Amino acid sequence: MICAVYKSLRKADTYLFIKQKDKFEDVPKSLLDVFGQPKLVMLLPIEKRDHLGFADINKVKAALAEQGFYLQLPPPQINLLKQHLQSNGVS
Repeated sequence: MICAVYKSLRKADTYLFIKQKDKFEDVPKSLLDVFGQPKLVMLLPIEKRDHLGFADINKVKAALAEQGFYLQLPPPQINLLKQHLQSNGVS
């Protein structure tokens, strides 16, 4: 299967994987409203891949098969100040 990967122009580091290029029927309208205008990043032969950059390849494949799409959100930001204070015993 070749899936299409789109990035959000509204939400940084947010990507939407769908089964076919420009076929958004399986994606909920509310998600597309928040995601904004999708911008095609690449067509990806997902069956030939063992891993992806940040997403779990097995979760992506399962979501595409079950839902027809997969939404990749950015990892949570680390609060460096909080981490520094905790490492110095300040709560």
